[in-house]
Amino acid sequence: MPNKIKSKIELTVELDENRVPEKLFWTAQDGGVSNEEAKAMMLSVWDANAQETLRIDLWTKEMPVDEMKVFFHQTLVAMSDTFNRATQDEKMTATMKDFCDYFAEKLEIKK
Repeated sequence: MPNKIKSKIELTVELDENRVPEKLFWTAQDGGVSNEEAKAMMLSVWDANAQETLRIDLWTKEMPVDEMKVFFHQTLVAMSDTFNRATQDEKMTATMKDFCDYFAEKLEIKK
């Protein structure tokens, strides 16, 4: 049996006394990322047995609301791109992109 290649992504969360995130760090050696700081993160994992999505959404005390709005918009755009690659459903992808444009317009973050 051939050797399997493994890749590790690590997340480190520093919490205050009330367990509220103060700092987030991530490492992905294969991607050239080593202990980089972030202000927010969203992680979704599909549980095939339960047929549901498990999620971790974290942001630090220092994450400004205006940056959170941009973060959400960029995440929605990326999700629509991923949806297209995974399903090849061009019609729904276009609908999702339209929503992303609407979202940005309503939040006044459209460039």
